[in-house]
Amino acid sequence: MAADTRPPVQPGPDAQARRGPETEVRRRSEIEIRWRQFRNAPRPVVRAVASSLVVATVLGIAYLLYDVAISRGADLPGGDLRTLFVTIFVVAVLVAGALVTYLVVPLPTGSGSRAVRTPWSAALGLLAAAPIAYLVLVLESQVIKPLLV
Repeated sequence: MAADTRPPVQPGPDAQARRGPETEVRRRSEIEIRWRQFRNAPRPVVRAVASSLVVATVLGIAYLLYDVAISRGADLPGGDLRTLFVTIFVVAVLVAGALVTYLVVPLPTGSGSRAVRTPWSAALGLLAAAPIAYLVLVLESQVIKPLLV
């Protein structure tokens, strides 16, 4: 490896001196700060949330169809199994969120090139999946279902 022969970069004047003494820095509001954080979310968090949201949406549509059919008086085999379906729904979203995040989202590697997956990757997916599962259920039962029944 050849040594870097470029001269070291000299630090320039500080930011306040470049703007001038009469210019004040405008403080961002709390809403502006949160909006910027939302727009620039880290990719692992976006992947964890997106994987859980996809699974919850697909299972939520299946549950909605079943729930509406039972509410309209359909005689399905096994009777009314909505409680069981909700339990299976939540467990499936949590497991899928943890598993997909574990497989897709490696931990930061620092200077190494080997992707590291630990239980913390799965924990990120589990923590992202829990509120998503319940938000999808609330949306289904409190917003969409009353429009269909």
